Amino acid sequence: MGAPGRSGRGGTGAAGRGVGPAPLAVEDAVQARQRPKRERFGDVLAVALKTLWYVDADTAVETGQLMVFVGPRYVLTVRHGPVDPAAEAARRLDADPGMLRFGPLSVLHAVLDVVVDAYSDSADKVRAALTALEDCVFSTSRVDHTEAIYSLKREVREFRDAVQPLVPVLHGLPAGPVQDGQSPPPKVLPYFRDVADHLSRADTEVRSLDELLTSVLDAQQARVGTWQNDDMRRISAWAAIFAIPTMVAGVYGMNFEHMPELGWTYGYPLALALMALASGLLYRAFRRNGWL
Repeated sequence: MGAPGRSGRGGTGAAGRGVGPAPLAVEDAVQARQRPKRERFGDVLAVALKTLWYVDADTAVETGQLMVFVGPRYVLTVRHGPVDPAAEAARRLDADPGMLRFGPLSVLHAVLDVVVDAYSDSADKVRAALTALEDCVFSTSRVDHTEAIYSLKREVREFRDAVQPLVPVLHGLPAGPVQDGQSPPPKVLPYFRDVADHLSRADTEVRSLDELLTSVLDAQQARVGTWQNDDMRRISAWAAIFAIPTMVAGVYGMNFEHMPELGWTYGYPLALALMALASGLLYRAFRRNGWL
């Protein structure tokens, strides 16, 4: 986990009003072990969420922590991890200065929008990795992909732990007061609802990925069981084929005096021919039934 980063955007900063985050909120921001949540400390709104990115080389979902403090005239972000959504949020606000008319809420919306977009992008990459795994599982090769499936499923679980708790946080965010004890301007509400809708779609996608991975894991285990059954059938078929010559050779190996064809010149060739014929008939039967 990277060192905590901090960035602010607003009018005067926390010192300008003499009001800052409460000690408990500061502790939460420093420890970076919080589930996504929303809390109010006086006139400061604190939103904790997880940043997320996908590492193609390791087929892994990495997470970080972001704490956003929204005051009457400032926004403060504290991050843990290499991904800094505040930088991209600042770029988007610079590209659309009209959004700044909502004040600190504009920054909060931009940060949330960047984080949720990263969720959707990571979900697409996980979907691609899952599709590749499905192709491998249902291919003709006899390779056990259980470990790879379980590893990806664990990453999806981590993904889900980041997304799912944030859904109620974002859906309830525009409903109550967010600054100066007042409800947010009506014009800003559609922007937060749009981010919440995107998050709901990402949450649905992650749930779907988790269920699909469970199905693929079950399919892989079923295929492994089928391979083992095929191996047992082959072993049983070959054991049955070799049982006939073993039985005949065992009878003749008991060295009794009165045995059929002992005094006949073609006795042994006939016994060998019978063993080969019986074994060939069994081989043909097993082959026709798919055992060999």
